[in-house]
Amino acid sequence: MGTSGRLGLSWINKDRALVSTQEGGYEWVDRNDFRVAETRLLRDVTSVGEVHDSGERAQDNLLIVGDSVDALRALTGIPEFSDEYQGKVKLVYIDPPFNTGQAFAQYDDGLEHSVWLTMMRDRLLLIRDLLAPDGSVWVHLDDAEMAYCKVLMDEVFTRPNFVATVVWEKTTSGRNDARAFSTDQDYILVYSRNPDSFKPRKVAHTAAADKAYKNQDNDPRGPWREVDYKCPKTADERPNLYYPIIHPYTGEEIWPRRERVWAYGREEHERHIAEDLLFWGRTGNYSFPKLKKFLTDRSADGTPPRTLWPTSEVDQSRTAKTESKKIFDGGVPFSTPKPERFMHRVIHLATEPGDIVLDCFGGSGTTAAVAHKMGRRWVTVEREPGTVESFVRPRLTKVVYGEDPGGVTELVGWEKGGGFRHMEVAPSMYERAAGRVLLAPWVTGETFSEAACAQLDGFAMDPHPEPPFVGRKGRQLLAVIDGLATDKSVQSIIDQLDEDERVVIVAKSYLREAADLLKTLSPGSRIKKAPQDLLDMKGRVRR
Repeated sequence: MGTSGRLGLSWINKDRALVSTQEGGYEWVDRNDFRVAETRLLRDVTSVGEVHDSGERAQDNLLIVGDSVDALRALTGIPEFSDEYQGKVKLVYIDPPFNTGQAFAQYDDGLEHSVWLTMMRDRLLLIRDLLAPDGSVWVHLDDAEMAYCKVLMDEVFTRPNFVATVVWEKTTSGRNDARAFSTDQDYILVYSRNPDSFKPRKVAHTAAADKAYKNQDNDPRGPWREVDYKCPKTADERPNLYYPIIHPYTGEEIWPRRERVWAYGREEHERHIAEDLLFWGRTGNYSFPKLKKFLTDRSADGTPPRTLWPTSEVDQSRTAKTESKKIFDGGVPFSTPKPERFMHRVIHLATEPGDIVLDCFGGSGTTAAVAHKMGRRWVTVEREPGTVESFVRPRLTKVVYGEDPGGVTELVGWEKGGGFRHMEVAPSMYERAAGRVLLAPWVTGETFSEAACAQLDGFAMDPHPEPPFVGRKGRQLLAVIDGLATDKSVQSIIDQLDEDERVVIVAKSYLREAADLLKTLSPGSRIKKAPQDLLDMKGRVRR
């Protein structure tokens, strides 16, 4: 606990950051390292089905290949995408590596503890910025890191935004090879963006829930269920709820316990008596009454969701593997898929049709597939290209063309339609050589303009640029010169400015005379050399 009085979680290298390596692991770096501060581009690979024109590509469903933190930075940092997603994502569901030490075919689940916490922290901070005011984030975990992640999420989202811990019964059969206990459940931590802003939708009534309604006293109003007549308040807290009532069978005066008083005041209690809503047992054998709640009085739109999700309602891991085999024509299934009915429950509770759903640990693509079938917009990010080529893109393509009859297809009435854009996170625009940070060889021409614009906060690329002018931020224009900025090129740029406009010029080099001329003729305009000045500007890392 620090001087602020807030409880926090500490771990080794908490003040540092991580960058992914080509080998699939992570490397510790300072938080102002250029690889942490850089906003990478998102490049088109291909598209499937119906998509928007390239100028409106951010409005498409997006399948992004690359490290999730780079993709999230692009979604929050590039105006083309941040305008569409920042503060507008209704649901983020993530199923990150559980850090159990197991090695699965599609990814390594054996991250070191401090690495795992830092990896999660950096992504949760970006997710927080993407969430809509009434949005929610659902983090799927097992015992290995759930307790630590709860404290971490308390830090990132604050404790008042904790909503619930959902327990999913992922299997109905025990494991004989378990070392101690055979684990039957996973956990899903649910947090909102703002306290009291997230209101989950109701769950449809089930036949199992209906069985709780019986008619023990042949009441003509039909079946009912018993509801506790006391509440978890003390007599000191609610003295108006601490009073005697009369037992109708014995005539005795009945008082509640001081530590658990009646749930209703005297006037409400008298109404319950008048309307025959109290049940004292078939033979009057109850010490305290129960309130009758009738089946006909329950809400037509369903019941509030419960935190225990049995396999009978949302299926189990075995079902998900069966679904995976069917999707891929009996081939090798994804190692750790989630059943579509499980994902349907999450998306149903947290969103409405047309809302945006994001999953930055895409896996086999279940979140995107179910979101598509349910009429939601979606963004899914998967780090491993092989997983995307073998599982995610083929699966989503089948959904688009109506070739996936399994999962929740029949439940939601899905046929076919829509589409998605397959994108990839671009490589770093920088490279290190002999202790210096240089621009990568591929950063030239239009790509140089896009990359430079992405590093400047608030500047958006012009959909139809007229070089050297490529973007703007209000009345401030961005001009990019792929080479040396001379006094002649600066003069040409200034001549094209309106009286109240200013310009930021980014060049790979510039003459001192050019900088002096810009300062004299256009006070408030600036010239910057790439990459050095861009690195200085981006040495700010979201905490």
